[in-house]
Amino acid sequence: MISDAGDEDLGPEGVSGEDFGRHRLPRGLTLRALVPNAITSAALCCGLTGIRFAIGGDFRSAVMAIIFAGMLDGIDGRVARLMKAQSRFGAELDSLSDAISFGVAPALVLYLWSLQQMPRFGWFAALALAVCCALRLARFNARIDMEEQPHKSAGYLTGVPAPAGAGLAFLPIYLWIASGREEFRHPVVVAVWAALIAFMMISNMATPGWSSFRPRRTIRLELIALIGLVFAALLTEPWLTLVGICALYLLLIPVGVVRYAALRRQRGALPGGSAQA
Repeated sequence: MISDAGDEDLGPEGVSGEDFGRHRLPRGLTLRALVPNAITSAALCCGLTGIRFAIGGDFRSAVMAIIFAGMLDGIDGRVARLMKAQSRFGAELDSLSDAISFGVAPALVLYLWSLQQMPRFGWFAALALAVCCALRLARFNARIDMEEQPHKSAGYLTGVPAPAGAGLAFLPIYLWIASGREEFRHPVVVAVWAALIAFMMISNMATPGWSSFRPRRTIRLELIALIGLVFAALLTEPWLTLVGICALYLLLIPVGVVRYAALRRQRGALPGGSAQA
């Protein structure tokens, strides 16, 4: 439930680090804050359950559990905003949940699935994924109260978001399950891919956000139909559909970089504009 606004229910640490001990601790969360925080907690449990499935060798269920955690993570913030229940507590809980569900859990799943075949190099690749996810979330939290966020003001994100990063990191598993070919499980391939996704999460490139998509009115009905077909495909051929979604997202990244660069040039050309915007 990370939000740029909403500072209700702040504890002493939410007010100021110097105010610790000067204010009473809040008696508890407001009733309306329970729902979005419960959703975040459920996402965390899904991520941890994915680790349990991976330890038992059920990698399909492990991946599905973490994907479900991503779906829950996608709605908890929106529920908080609809219920006007944003809080610093919710933002911190969301970040901790994301670090485990989309950093630690995918790293362990990939390690148990493939990377343990070369323990040293494979473990470093898994560590890179988990650490970079935590660094990305720390950077996001540090910028919550910043007024100047050029990427955000244009509807873009900075780097690949944590849930999308976890989904992309699982691409070799999707291909392995869909095709049955062991080449996709080769530890060198998986390690290089995990390291690449880790770098993309902490990179400074502009990646597409939901607010950057503004489909024309003439194609909105077709878009609704397409989304329905995608969900139907996920039910019938989930692994191939996930491969297609990953491929589409990867194609959108360079498009987003180019479009943001053009937008930045336009802003710089406006009177009083800045090329750094």
